[in-house]
Amino acid sequence: FYHMDLYGSKERFDIFPEELSGRGDRSLGDTRKESALSSEKVQRPQEVGYDLEKEVAELAKMYGLDEDREKELELLGGHLEKVESRWPPARTEKAGLQGSIYNRSKSSSSVKDPSQSTKQQGLPDEASQGENQSIARADDEAESSIWSRGGLSSGGMSDEWNSQAVSEEEEEEEEEEEEAADVFCSTCKIPIRAFDKLFGEHKDHEVAQLPSAVESEKEEIHKNMCKLEEQIAQMENVASHLEEIFITVEENFGRQEQNFEVHYNDAVQVLAQKYEEQLEALGEEKRQKLEALYEQLVSCGKHLDTCKELTDETQELFLENDKAEFMKTFFFSPYNYRLEEFLKQEVNLELSTLPDFEERVIDVSEVEQLMNSINAIPAPCAPVINPQAPNAATGTSLRVCWGLFSDDTVECYQLSYQPVSSERHSGGQGEHTLKVKETYCTITDLLPNTQYEFWVSALNASGISPPSERAVYVTAPSPPIIKNKKIRSCENAALVCWESRDINPVDSYTVELSKLTDEENDDIITESIVGIPNCEVLIHLQPTQKYHICVRAQNLGGSSERSEPVLIHTTGTCFYLNEDTAHPLLAILDDGFTISCDELENPECDLPVYDNSFTRCIAILGSLIPFPGKHYWEVEVEEDTEYRIGVAFENTPRHGHLGANNSSWCMRHIIIPSRHKYEFLHSGMTPDIRITVPPRRIGILLDYESCRLSFFNADIAQHLHTFNSHFQHYVHPCFALETPGILRIHTGITTPLWTAL
Repeated sequence: FYHMDLYGSKERFDIFPEELSGRGDRSLGDTRKESALSSEKVQRPQEVGYDLEKEVAELAKMYGLDEDREKELELLGGHLEKVESRWPPARTEKAGLQGSIYNRSKSSSSVKDPSQSTKQQGLPDEASQGENQSIARADDEAESSIWSRGGLSSGGMSDEWNSQAVSEEEEEEEEEEEEAADVFCSTCKIPIRAFDKLFGEHKDHEVAQLPSAVESEKEEIHKNMCKLEEQIAQMENVASHLEEIFITVEENFGRQEQNFEVHYNDAVQVLAQKYEEQLEALGEEKRQKLEALYEQLVSCGKHLDTCKELTDETQELFLENDKAEFMKTFFFSPYNYRLEEFLKQEVNLELSTLPDFEERVIDVSEVEQLMNSINAIPAPCAPVINPQAPNAATGTSLRVCWGLFSDDTVECYQLSYQPVSSERHSGGQGEHTLKVKETYCTITDLLPNTQYEFWVSALNASGISPPSERAVYVTAPSPPIIKNKKIRSCENAALVCWESRDINPVDSYTVELSKLTDEENDDIITESIVGIPNCEVLIHLQPTQKYHICVRAQNLGGSSERSEPVLIHTTGTCFYLNEDTAHPLLAILDDGFTISCDELENPECDLPVYDNSFTRCIAILGSLIPFPGKHYWEVEVEEDTEYRIGVAFENTPRHGHLGANNSSWCMRHIIIPSRHKYEFLHSGMTPDIRITVPPRRIGILLDYESCRLSFFNADIAQHLHTFNSHFQHYVHPCFALETPGILRIHTGITTPLWTAL
């Protein structure tokens, strides 16, 4: 869209020699006129004001881009403003050049032909237009002739002109390249200018905002980096695995080589032993043969000597001339007897033994058996026993797992275990062994909350592996036992106590609560309290509800079974009587809330007394009430029974009477000849109060927050007396009998509304 004004610029005339301008003054003047006219056309839009958007709209309409124009403008954003801001200066500069050329043309024309200029000014418009057209054609012909003559006449001038044109085109290209790319062509995968999207070669391509394209490419690079990291991790794992396999191959080779060496040494040793045995037998046979031959040879020598002696004697006798002497000597001499005896003997001319030896064959069956026992499968490596997994234990069983981190062939495993004790090395007492096929085993019939150590070996046809390292497992604890008589509760809390059935300590306890709303959800756990270190817990509850409470024990092996549940009502305060505080003459009936005394002849009797028992006052304490707030209970009394009821601290003296010290507060009833007397004692002092209606059911209201202890006649809702005292510690309910009789205690009662009046 840049006009080719280079040919009408000032530099155009600087490249021509001066003589050229002298030769072609006429034609050059005409050419300058044409340049001036074109300069006026270029300057006119600059003076009026150049509208880039209008021109873009016309071009878009011309090329059929009306429908996509709004979308492209929206995509390109403010880039058109940048282009518009850059466009006018370029146009202005070129227009200025054309204006200068126009002025030079005009001035030269006026100087060279003033008459012609005057004449042209006086022509009418139509004539002047026709004349201008003819002049323009003449100027074009003259200019073309000038350029052709200049090109023919001067080769240097044309080369200089061409170099000048090329340099200016390169400058324009450099200016375009210096313009920053502001969009990204998704088709060509390169950054481009927004202007190139509208009118360049990328106008049909899909483009995106450069920041979004950068972010998209960064995300793609990040994904590729993650994939590369995964591949690196995988390759590292593979390399590590290959290293392990390499080491395993080396170890297996060493074991196999050692296995072959041992078996071949055994085979050679057996063969050597067979050789020695056969050689020894062969030597024995040789000795026997030689001895037999020697004996036969000696016998033959003796026989030969006898034959020679007899032959000599026969020859001597044969030479005797006297016949009578010959006959006498022959028949009556020993010679004849010896000869007869000798001839009677049978001479054994056969060999006593043959020179050949027996064919001896070495028995290699044992060697063959030994050779056949050489197996390419080595003895397995030692297995690795796993640490104890969570929830892998019960109170009487353990699930043990192990692994074999090699390619060894295993036929079975030998699992051994024993309890962990201080006498671990005392001859393996309690050690058990069993064989399993799998790499896991569940051991049963174990003791709860007990540690056991396990080790395992692998077996195959070649032998048994070394044992694994020993691992310690522990069984789950036994279910705790909740102490029902130690439970205390009120309208919004409960104190639950229990004891462990195991000898070894446990790590913690878990209390599970089930709110009873109907019979269908008795076993639904509504709340769990975990990590309880001791055997008691204070639980906050909702008033007027029923709860089932269970306890589990926890250790490294897991959780025990649930204890037997206990039922807790949050309708009122519940407590139990402490038997270890009872006077020896005081009895607690089967219901646990009725006390009685049958005789009072000798209150200080010789019956067994606990360390915490009352010794003088026939009294008993209830369990501690450790909950803030209000607590209410009632005591049912008989009219002719003398008693004391109230509250006391834990450290109240056991050798004194209730109410006679500053650690107890009580209501006392005694019978005097004239009336029933009621005293409200604390530190041995009582106010003067007369009660006209003897109460049969006495309500006691303890209010820690208001520091009050009140007594009521529950039958008629009558207030009897209130102690106002600051209780520095939690207190125990206390009860005493001064005459034979009974007291019935009622707990878990909702506090009556009339107690607040």
